Amino acid sequence: MKRSTNSDTSMETVNSTHQGTGAVQMRIKNSNSHHDRLSQTKSMILTDVGKVTEPISRHRRNHSQHVLKDIIPPLEQLMVEKEGYLQKAKIADGGKKLRKNWSTSWIVLSNKKIEFYKESKQQALSSMKTGHKPESVDLCGAHIEWTKEKSSRKNVFQITTVSGNEFLLQSDIDFIILDWFQAIKNTIDRLPKDPSCPSRKLELFKIQRSSSTELLSHYESEIKEQKPEHRKSLMFRLHHSASDTSDKNRVKSRLKKFITRRPSLKTLQEKGLIKDQIFGSHLHTVCERENSTVPRFVKQCIEAVEKRGLDVDGIYRVSGNLATIQKLRFIVNQEEKLNLDDSQWEDIHVVTGALKMFFRELPEPLFPYSFFERFVEAIKKQDNNERIETIKCLVQKLPPPNRDTMKVLFGHLTKIVSRASENLMSTQSLGIVFGPTLLRAEHEAGNMAVHMVYQNQIAELMLSSYSEIFGLAED
Repeated sequence: MKRSTNSDTSMETVNSTHQGTGAVQMRIKNSNSHHDRLSQTKSMILTDVGKVTEPISRHRRNHSQHVLKDIIPPLEQLMVEKEGYLQKAKIADGGKKLRKNWSTSWIVLSNKKIEFYKESKQQALSSMKTGHKPESVDLCGAHIEWTKEKSSRKNVFQITTVSGNEFLLQSDIDFIILDWFQAIKNTIDRLPKDPSCPSRKLELFKIQRSSSTELLSHYESEIKEQKPEHRKSLMFRLHHSASDTSDKNRVKSRLKKFITRRPSLKTLQEKGLIKDQIFGSHLHTVCERENSTVPRFVKQCIEAVEKRGLDVDGIYRVSGNLATIQKLRFIVNQEEKLNLDDSQWEDIHVVTGALKMFFRELPEPLFPYSFFERFVEAIKKQDNNERIETIKCLVQKLPPPNRDTMKVLFGHLTKIVSRASENLMSTQSLGIVFGPTLLRAEHEAGNMAVHMVYQNQIAELMLSSYSEIFGLAED
């Protein structure tokens, strides 16, 4: 009788399981494995068919995670819009200015952000598996603009984010940098202008808390409700950030007084504390100082390349180490004795990179601004002989430093072309390298891509018709 009672009870329990949605499922008690015996005591509570009720956490941290999940919506799916190599320099991080250091980056533009990789994305993805992540820039509320003040390089634009990060992007090839500028600008224009968009709320909250003293009263009212140990720690952080702000104001005030009292550049030059620069000075200024019509540094570089670089693959196309080029630039500007045969300049691409940088940093290019449109009109002529004759007349009208330096430089480049079978540098290749460097309009009016074609063609013609243009008798 007792056994039948137990059997009836079991049947009633099973029946109630099928009737109620919140009932307990029974498990069969006979099992063979140790794992099954352990699982006999476990049960699963069902609220609806196929749904499992999540346990309610009473822990404060878990509760805050649930709240953040409700406030911040999930990120939208990112779609790659453009990717490729550009020169990149980060000049500010969270409003703090950084030393400018150019590097080549593989840049990936999506519909919401930019990512910077040190190599192409496919290679970078394998690096990410080892813990290396790319630098990511949220474009929500960002600002983009062309800039000439932040770098002596050409074709530079700046991206400023709402978090105070600033990046410079650059390419010597005009149509590439134009395409990137427009693509990034279109992405920024499509995103919300208000920096308080959901993906930025948490970050802006952190920035405001660490830098603004106006929020102290708001936080102090909340501090009173917290535990004593938490209250003490938070009060220290808030007042510490306020004291940091006042310290910064004092430093700014002292710097302002120092700047207003500092001596003028002319005074420092007269005392010999600051010497005249070679890089970044006008061509005629350098030549007057050296009592010549061709800068000494240009002659030294050309001599070094002709001695050990005429047969080097990709000469003038391949970039040298930027840090070494900058070191060479510093030595030249300090008027220290320069020996390009020294072992530290053994990479000939460093010498060619420094020579290109010299011409790129001229305040007015080798082809003066006032002659730019005239050279463009000359290259547009259909008859080749007429084109050569017109350019020859323009060259003769140039100031002596421009004309003589041009003659020496293009005479050197013709020697590069004569060894094209070894160095793989044709007239067209050198035109692409030197065209935008030696010729540029004073004010770009949105037709940079068109100008680039003419710049390359003019440089090519100067090479292919060097003897006719400079009036030299052919051998």
